[in-house]
Amino acid sequence: MWRSYGSGQEQVIKFEKGRIYTYIGEVVVSVNPYRQMEIYGKDTIDAYRGRELYENPPHLYAVSDAAYKAMKRRAKDTCIVISGESGAGKTEASKYIMQYIAAITNPSQRAEVESVKNVLLKSNCVLEAFGNAKTNRNDNSSRFGKYMDINFNFNGEPTGGHINNYLLEKSRVVQQQNGERNFHSFYQLLRGGSDEMLDSLHLQNDPAAFIYTKEGAATATSNKDRASHKAVMSALAVIGFSEEEINSVYQILACILLLGNLQFESDGESVHILDLEAVKHISGLTATEADSVCKSLLFRTVATGGGEVIEKGHTEQDTCFGRDAFAKALYERLFGWIVSRINNVIEVKNYDPVLHGKNTVIGVLDIYGFEIFDNNSFEQFCINYCNEKLQQLFIELILRQEQGEYEREGITWQHIDYFNNQIIVDLVEQPHKGIISILDEACLTVGKVTDTVCLESMDSKLAQHPHYTSRKLSPTDKSLDFKKHFRIRHYAGDVTYSVEGFLEKNKDLLFQDFKRLMYNSANPVLKEMWPDGQLSITEVTKRPLTAATLFKNSIVALVDKLGCKEPYYVRCIKPNEMKSPVLFDDARCQHQVAYLGLMENVMVRRAGFAYRQHYARVLQRYKMTCEYTWPNHLMDSDREAVEAIVTQHGFQDDVAYGLTKLFVRTPRSLFTLEQERAALIPILVLFLQKVWRGALARKKCRQMKAIYAIMGCYKRYKVKAHFWEVERRFANVRTTADYGKSVEWPTPPAALCQFHDNTVMLHRRWWARQIVKNIPPSDMLEVRAKVAALTALSGGREDWGVGRAWERDYLANVRDSPQTSSGFIRVSKELRNKDDHSQVLFSGFCRKVNRFNKSTDRGLLITDKCVYKLEPKKQYKVLKKLPLDALTGLSVTDGVDQMVALHTSSQDDVLLCLQRGALCPNQDRVGELVGTLVDHFTRIRRVQFPIKVCRSALQLHMRGKPKSVTVETKPGQTSADFKKSRQGFVLLVPGN
Repeated sequence: MWRSYGSGQEQVIKFEKGRIYTYIGEVVVSVNPYRQMEIYGKDTIDAYRGRELYENPPHLYAVSDAAYKAMKRRAKDTCIVISGESGAGKTEASKYIMQYIAAITNPSQRAEVESVKNVLLKSNCVLEAFGNAKTNRNDNSSRFGKYMDINFNFNGEPTGGHINNYLLEKSRVVQQQNGERNFHSFYQLLRGGSDEMLDSLHLQNDPAAFIYTKEGAATATSNKDRASHKAVMSALAVIGFSEEEINSVYQILACILLLGNLQFESDGESVHILDLEAVKHISGLTATEADSVCKSLLFRTVATGGGEVIEKGHTEQDTCFGRDAFAKALYERLFGWIVSRINNVIEVKNYDPVLHGKNTVIGVLDIYGFEIFDNNSFEQFCINYCNEKLQQLFIELILRQEQGEYEREGITWQHIDYFNNQIIVDLVEQPHKGIISILDEACLTVGKVTDTVCLESMDSKLAQHPHYTSRKLSPTDKSLDFKKHFRIRHYAGDVTYSVEGFLEKNKDLLFQDFKRLMYNSANPVLKEMWPDGQLSITEVTKRPLTAATLFKNSIVALVDKLGCKEPYYVRCIKPNEMKSPVLFDDARCQHQVAYLGLMENVMVRRAGFAYRQHYARVLQRYKMTCEYTWPNHLMDSDREAVEAIVTQHGFQDDVAYGLTKLFVRTPRSLFTLEQERAALIPILVLFLQKVWRGALARKKCRQMKAIYAIMGCYKRYKVKAHFWEVERRFANVRTTADYGKSVEWPTPPAALCQFHDNTVMLHRRWWARQIVKNIPPSDMLEVRAKVAALTALSGGREDWGVGRAWERDYLANVRDSPQTSSGFIRVSKELRNKDDHSQVLFSGFCRKVNRFNKSTDRGLLITDKCVYKLEPKKQYKVLKKLPLDALTGLSVTDGVDQMVALHTSSQDDVLLCLQRGALCPNQDRVGELVGTLVDHFTRIRRVQFPIKVCRSALQLHMRGKPKSVTVETKPGQTSADFKKSRQGFVLLVPGN
């Protein structure tokens, strides 16, 4: 590749100037600069946002944006595969990709989307702390594989995600090579934890004090453990870990460190723990019993064939093995729990494709690179197998598929040879013949099978394989040791593996006693990590899969997952072994270029085409750029229509026509089409909006017309239904006793409210007419007077005599005035003859206030012509006569008293209190007087006669002067009487 783009010296100059990215087609080649670069800020993000791949200089942001646009435009799942050897910068590249995707999404700053982005970004910090370590080749080497799916909604906003982790190098927990460190989390805790925190965990801030961290205690590293610890604590809180969960995480780390410091001694018969105080600390940190911890470390519970359970003591060697296995398993379970806890937070919740649209995915793969150490063990074997599978995927998608597509489509093509590493993949994973199958067979074999026996089995079965060798197969190769080493010729180079520990690590043996111990912990977090601890010792379970088989299955699933997505590649190059920002090892870089297949990639890309798509898809996307294809073409085929588009834009020489697809050689031609399309889209959108809005308006108009038609029909129906209901309820009211008074009226619709009120009034008047028809003519005068009184008083007086017969002329009534009635009858006849009145409206005794402001007993006679004041003691002598026309109104109180004020036009009102006769001592005669006068004035004289019901003082004028009359109850008062007061008068009425 380097020779293709210039001399090695030119590449050194590019490296020194910080131009660390190069394109091969859509593959980004990234060289680790080993220094901070000022090319990842907000301005750079804005420069690459929404741009095509070749508009700006090569950058990680460009391929990130291309993957995002492909996902959003075409609703296709995409993935970004980051590969390269250890120390080439894969982890940093994945962080910058995540940073870019987070920066360009959610412009509206929706809270729930921001929360998802924060968790996705913060998860990197946590997983680096617990999954990365310093190696001799890399200060921040990923000791696990990570594949993260980021889910997006139809708007292109992240809605969640999922993290898969692969093969954590747990052996690093208990042993590291010279110059390397344990996982970052241990050193961050010991150097960054507060004194209070370390005291509670029974730790000290010196990694050299613990066996498991002693090797890396003095190792120089660029990691700042104290600052990193604070960042991890903050990230855990942001992600959503509770305080109890965070405490549990660090309690497990402390427990692992204390386990590593446990020492054992044997007296020949049994093994003892030297430091029982440390055991108490471990039991406290794991919320278990100290005796149970000791028992799990020193003994193994075994079930015999007869179902009997016995305890078998460990040897000192077995005890150390069990302790280390327990420590490794604790860390592995902790790491797996952290990943699952993060997944619980970021998983897409309540997703419904019908409601939320298509859910698309961008996958980011950051997995360990190809490794060649001085001592390569089981972990390096698995890691390099993983890289072989990824290289195979790269070959499949980039090289073989592309050349195969040219042949299928009939494109003239000169075939380019490349190395297909399928033979190496088969060497490792082929059933019954591959190395993994041989390892599994050795693990399942009954009896004492050692690593050496397993190596001999591989030598015999793989002797003819061109990519496998050992000292037995190559006796002259002194770089290999007998019964210890075997070598695989990987695509990236030859790797010598030490078979020591292969079977033990493949079996991944952990005594069941430790699982039960953790499952019975009082700490719910620990209990959750060890669900398999609930199995009884006598319970027979299926033999678990080996570590190599589990890893192989997970990698096969990963490759299948990547294979169904549109891939984008970032190939990371390590410029030197010294981690120097200025040293560029040309020979080493060319070696990486060769084994990464980049040379073949360059040749394929140079001879091939940058873009290919089915004619229908090309036409669908770019038909608006040509007058002959918009909106629909009339040509015989889609291919002819695509040719018309290409011809109009003048890049016929830059394309090739396949059987089903168009092939575009350079991205710039495609970029030209995209630019023109982008310019036309707003115009088309406006046109479509106009048409659609018109269609919506017409539809709305039709709907409104239909609505009003339905409303009109419904209103008519409601009116008719109301009439029908009224007719049904009142059909037989003529024959009922109350003429329908008790019938409940139905609630009318709004349009008939006024009509309903009128109808109710008409019915009431008809009902009244029916009642009145049955009243004798002799009672009609009394009925009219009572109706007049009812109307005039308007409920102002509770008792106004409606329930009794109104006699009117009480002075002439023998029953009411037995002693004086005869004399009054004689005087009444004389007055009739004299004044020519035709009717006595009212007569009765009263207590009246005279012109001297004194109260006296008088007789009151009201005819249809005059009002007479009579003296009962002098044969009803007429003391005063007042024309009836002089009366202008009448005032009464709202009580039970019988006080009445007759108002006159001369403002010399008559104040009196009606007295009850012998007919009934408790009769109310005020209502009768009011009704009689009102009826006479309104019906006979055709004028209004005002009636005022006073709730407090009664107001009147006497000889032109205003007076106020109040009513008071006086105990011991025998009859009502007036008393002069400052404002006028007080009517004293008897108390109860």
